[in-house]
Amino acid sequence: MKIFLLSVSPDEVRWAESNGLIDGVVTTPGMLRRLRDSDPRERLAELVASTRLPVCATAGAVNAHDIYQQGRELARLSEDLIIQIPLVEDAIVAIRRLSTDGVRVAADLVFNAAQALLAAKAGASIVSTSVEQLDVMGDHGVNVVREIRAVFDADAVPCDILAAHPTTAARFAECVLAGAHAVSVTAETLRAFLVHPLTDRGVDQLLAELARQPRTRVLT
Repeated sequence: MKIFLLSVSPDEVRWAESNGLIDGVVTTPGMLRRLRDSDPRERLAELVASTRLPVCATAGAVNAHDIYQQGRELARLSEDLIIQIPLVEDAIVAIRRLSTDGVRVAADLVFNAAQALLAAKAGASIVSTSVEQLDVMGDHGVNVVREIRAVFDADAVPCDILAAHPTTAARFAECVLAGAHAVSVTAETLRAFLVHPLTDRGVDQLLAELARQPRTRVLT
């Protein structure tokens, strides 16, 4: 089970990577644009240079030629870069060409098993489905993850399923049990997973017990 950190902050990535909590990084064009006084491409290059983990970056285009050209340009930043491509019809051509060139591709905005299978057949090594967006639309995002995994397993499809944005520990567990190979979460969500009221209560109890223990007198 892999965890990808949804972040463009080298500091957040270093914290999570140094503690062995993540297996990769996911960026979005919006996150890169929101950084002030910084060129998005330069910030992406800085992020890639700050980690040994694979980084997902989006090709900002929706037609086959531009997706392919941007994908090739982004891939020059690192061999570990994974090109995220929105799954529109024109994207299939670019996914095929990039994967044939040896570039890893993640098909993004995948919301059902049929889309996932077609993306994998075109050459995508990852399909990403947003559990959060499906839930907002009234669908059960975890069920979609489960259906994609069942379809992939039935035909031994060599493609990973990334469940994007589970925001609670319960949702995270459901995605894992549904068969997701990876999840993407923000640093805030990742830190929240480390917290539980019973853990806090247990720590308070431990500290209280330690405070009641007699101190050992040190002879001089």
